[in-house]
Amino acid sequence: MPKKSQDHDTHYARLQKNYCFACGKDNPEGMRLKFTHDEERDCFVCRFRLGKRYTGPPGHAHGGIIATILDDAMGKVNKLRHVVALTSQITVDYLKPVPLNEALRVESREVRVRGRRHINMAEILNPKGEVLARSRGLFIAIDPEKMFAKFVER
Repeated sequence: MPKKSQDHDTHYARLQKNYCFACGKDNPEGMRLKFTHDEERDCFVCRFRLGKRYTGPPGHAHGGIIATILDDAMGKVNKLRHVVALTSQITVDYLKPVPLNEALRVESREVRVRGRRHINMAEILNPKGEVLARSRGLFIAIDPEKMFAKFVER
């Protein structure tokens, strides 16, 4: 069930096309991650596998790709409040190397909201449930019609 936004009058707006590198279905070069909302656990989940194009250290994912996945996962959480909130800060703890060509999942959830400031967290886990990377991010709710006027679907 969607949560109401608190202490601000920003709202969600649908963009014409989604070219996001991480989740954009309209980006032929992107990762095309697909997230679902787990209502029982109140978190977003995406299952994925990283191919060799995302290589950093041999056999493992590049740290920037790991940060991208975590950032996108945390950004999904803002949909629960019906807002568009942009990343202001992100911290990533790289706990274990993230392997290529292995089933993985990322989970994200809300930590707290104060006015336009949304704090979210995310984790990348392997099939055993071990946390490989963890992040925390600060997202600032914006008015998408003002910031992205020429891209908003009418």
